[in-house]
Amino acid sequence: MLAHSVLMHMTNLVSTPEPLIRLDQVSRRFTLPDGRTLDAVRPTSLEIAAGDVFGLVGKSGAGKSTLLRLINLLERPDAGRVFVGGRELTALSRGELREARQGIGMIFQQFNLLQNANVFDNVAFPLRIRQGAHGRRTKAQIDARVRECLALVGISEKIDSHPAQLSGGQKQRVAIARALASAPAVLLCDEPTSALDAETTTELLATLRDINARIGVTIVIVTHELAVVNALCRRVAVVEDGRIAERFDVAETGVLRQTGLGRELVRLRADARQAAEPSGELQRPEAAYA
Repeated sequence: MLAHSVLMHMTNLVSTPEPLIRLDQVSRRFTLPDGRTLDAVRPTSLEIAAGDVFGLVGKSGAGKSTLLRLINLLERPDAGRVFVGGRELTALSRGELREARQGIGMIFQQFNLLQNANVFDNVAFPLRIRQGAHGRRTKAQIDARVRECLALVGISEKIDSHPAQLSGGQKQRVAIARALASAPAVLLCDEPTSALDAETTTELLATLRDINARIGVTIVIVTHELAVVNALCRRVAVVEDGRIAERFDVAETGVLRQTGLGRELVRLRADARQAAEPSGELQRPEAAYA
């Protein structure tokens, strides 16, 4: 039922051909306390196809999180335009933008759960405050959607627990369920694994892969961990100094990358392939660029 709801939402949201997300020469500048300015995002364009899993990778302070937040206008660009599903978000009124954001879910590094609410009420929260396509949802509809989302992320047994009773990985699963409650076409992920240990990170990435495969939601993930990109993403953009320095298919081979992080990702994938192959063979020189 959730998959059907997401597909219906995507059908309504996408009125033009791909890309689903398009940033057209967006930029964002901040004024620092001492009066200086910081160009967090310099004029940048980006396109992301429907159903993709797209990574934004970069070092701390590169501007990747600000770029992500421009997609749903949590940060409004100083210049440029933002399109999601062919609709220009930067041209919408406050009410229209609030409605459009129902098609864009988001999860954060620190989970952002309501500490005094149990898991059910955390996931139900966006359903209670937002109008559905045919008005307010009934209690039965909310109950069914919450249980559906919790089952999708594999945490149904914690429905009555409070955040303080959950592990970090469980909290992030609840946050994902909440972000999916409104059946969004897009899921934005801002460093969702940085507070998790390696084993929990692996499990969470498997959950995100499964969600993408089962319901087709487009995932855009910000991370500084190349292993996350290698495990999850189909395409990636390397962000440096507020700009996209390069972008490419993660599985693409035979191309010498332009950035240090791009070359590191190539080496990481080559090492992973070599570890998976039978031992005893010497690596070919060109394999470093495979």
